[in-house]
Amino acid sequence: MRHQKKSRKLNRTASHRKALLSNLAASLILNSRIFTTDPKAKELRPFVERLVTYAKLGTVHGRRLILKKIKGNHKKEIANKLIHDIAPNYKDRNGGYTRIIKTTNRKNDNALVSLIEFVDLKVDEVVETVSPSEEK
Repeated sequence: MRHQKKSRKLNRTASHRKALLSNLAASLILNSRIFTTDPKAKELRPFVERLVTYAKLGTVHGRRLILKKIKGNHKKEIANKLIHDIAPNYKDRNGGYTRIIKTTNRKNDNALVSLIEFVDLKVDEVVETVSPSEEK
């Protein structure tokens, strides 16, 4: 039985799951909204909200905690965007930085696709995205 097991394994090994969450978080921070499957979005929410909380600290320690969680070549750029652009918008908010909106099912495997985005974004900051169901 899975009593008090909070995270989803997503049919991946621990290292693959860590890399997946890191890459999804990087994409969300750079693009402000992404389309992904519903279980991945539900796992991504606490991961990203913890990063925003670290960014709100505004200290070197907070930056190092962000760099520890984000992997890849552009992690300094992602940390800078998170600290200087995203975190100041949420200085008066104590959590709840993201929202998940359920959209359509994917055509090929009928998986439930969700949109995860930051709350209270300005319209000019949002990059236009195309829903997976609208692609040809």
